[in-house]
Amino acid sequence: CIEFAGAKYGVGFWKPGSGIIHQIILENYAYPGVMLIGTDSHTPNGGGLGSICIGVGGADAVDVMAGIAWELKCPKVIGVKLTGTLSGWTSPKDVILKVAGILTVKGGTGAIVEYHGPGVDSISCTGMATICNMGAEIGATTSVFPYNHRMRTYLEKTGRGQIAALADEYSDSLVPDEGCEYDELIELNLDQLKPHINGPFTPDLAHPVSEVGAIAEKNGWPLEVKVGLIGSCTNSSYEDMGRAASVAKQALDKGLTCKAQFTVTPGSEQIRATIERDGYSKILGDVGGVVLANACGPCIGQWDRQDVKKGEKNTIVTSFNRNFTARNDANPATHAFVTSPEIVTALAIAGTLNFNPETDYLTAANGEKFKLDPPNGDELPAKDFDPGQDTYQHPPPDGSSVKVDVSPTSNRLQLLEPFGKWCGGDLEDMKVLIKVKGKCTTDHISAAGPWLKFRGHLDNISNNMLIGAVNSENDAINKIKNYLTGEYGQVPDVARHYKANSVSWVVVGDDNYGEGSSREHAALEPRHLGGKAIIVKSFARIHETNLKKQGVLPLTFSNPSDYDKIRPDDTISIRGLKTFAPGKPLTALVKHSDGSEEALELNHTFNETQIEWFQAGSALNRMKELQ
Repeated sequence: CIEFAGAKYGVGFWKPGSGIIHQIILENYAYPGVMLIGTDSHTPNGGGLGSICIGVGGADAVDVMAGIAWELKCPKVIGVKLTGTLSGWTSPKDVILKVAGILTVKGGTGAIVEYHGPGVDSISCTGMATICNMGAEIGATTSVFPYNHRMRTYLEKTGRGQIAALADEYSDSLVPDEGCEYDELIELNLDQLKPHINGPFTPDLAHPVSEVGAIAEKNGWPLEVKVGLIGSCTNSSYEDMGRAASVAKQALDKGLTCKAQFTVTPGSEQIRATIERDGYSKILGDVGGVVLANACGPCIGQWDRQDVKKGEKNTIVTSFNRNFTARNDANPATHAFVTSPEIVTALAIAGTLNFNPETDYLTAANGEKFKLDPPNGDELPAKDFDPGQDTYQHPPPDGSSVKVDVSPTSNRLQLLEPFGKWCGGDLEDMKVLIKVKGKCTTDHISAAGPWLKFRGHLDNISNNMLIGAVNSENDAINKIKNYLTGEYGQVPDVARHYKANSVSWVVVGDDNYGEGSSREHAALEPRHLGGKAIIVKSFARIHETNLKKQGVLPLTFSNPSDYDKIRPDDTISIRGLKTFAPGKPLTALVKHSDGSEEALELNHTFNETQIEWFQAGSALNRMKELQ
């Protein structure tokens, strides 16, 4: 269906097996100075080529494709000054792991991160992309590096020498202005930076690799590494695979293979073909690795893991970007840690978190003790890239005759129906569907993994709505009270029952609600199942915009402590919608079951255009009105 839709509307189509779109963008589309938006939170990967690449929701992309201007509140700029030189076991991944530990998962919200300083030149182009990619984990709007010779070489190696020459000509415009000032400045000395590993359950819990074993023992985290996974859109470059293979080769030479299971996910068909040609795939396979498809794979839960049972406490280490609860394997007891591909490989060989490759020894097959040498790997292939199979489909010159037929009985595809318009008055007596406790990412709101097969069918994928969120009433997951029946049920089932009985509802949440993936289903599903407002302490940028686009009210407590005043059995009315205006707070009238009432002030970030989206029922509805 995607193939035919692309042909009909003039959109190029990268077929299954092409790889992860961020790697494809870096190899084919990004270039210094371009501004690009993409419907994934890791779109900033392109910042490794000096591009301003920003992740958005699908509705934002629809606007741009329809010729409507894309808007964004002007971001702050956080500067990260790099000095010194990367060397040894320290990798580009360690830069962003360290920065995530400093800024936390919301410290970059509303800001662009600009890396600069003499240390930049010691980082490869794909290494810079790794750093920019994982900037999503600090909530940054995007991240960017200044144009340099590393980018020029990468452009030339990927068949874009003319662009490199043009970038050279205008290089003064592709670097920070002299004397520029930042809203916040972080300084990192790469000579002193040590290998890091972040987790579990959040990508900003940063530990030096040398200390994580002791920290794990203290916290009761499983020391045994069950699986090591390298690849993903963050770390699947030729250099990444080469450095991991150099570690694996040392183990093989000593008669060792991985104690843990080991998987390899190439980022693109070009990377897969090239590492296979150059022998890296064989080395990684010989040490115990299984090369998976060129896709997101286990990073978003597309992994049929069978070595542990759901609920069994265990540890995995990955070179991915996210490690939220149950994200990789749908097991909430899995302790996932993110680190560099070379550290993942070393830990998979050792089989334990309590191993520091800089200082600790392994035992060879003949009983001798040996230490791994620091990894090495070519930045780019000496023989140029092998493009592999041609997986790109260019749209035809005229697609007007192409038909896109969706079967009404399909359980994987469903045509969207317009959402209803605003009622014209205040929203009265809405139930609290769930008061969410703690971290609630878009993975908690709309799980990935096996659910992704329903991403084209809104009603079916809505059966995963908020099934990962923790209910503050009972600390349970996917167990809430239906206040019409008095019985407990799963979140989507209760929402459907409310909707069937014409009862609107709200969700109450904590800080940084909706962090993580730009997953638009996390906004579509609440709207589809009868949700009217999401009231939280604070939002992640993309999710807040996605909710606005679908006609849902994303509102924040003017006083964050008012979160504590909401009870699970409350009803909430949103007042002030008849005079809804930019910068003017709304009011929540909260009715408690004991008969008492409270009025709480709610803030919003709607501008005039976004208010029109709400009144029309969605941004798409408003677009239709203006035709």
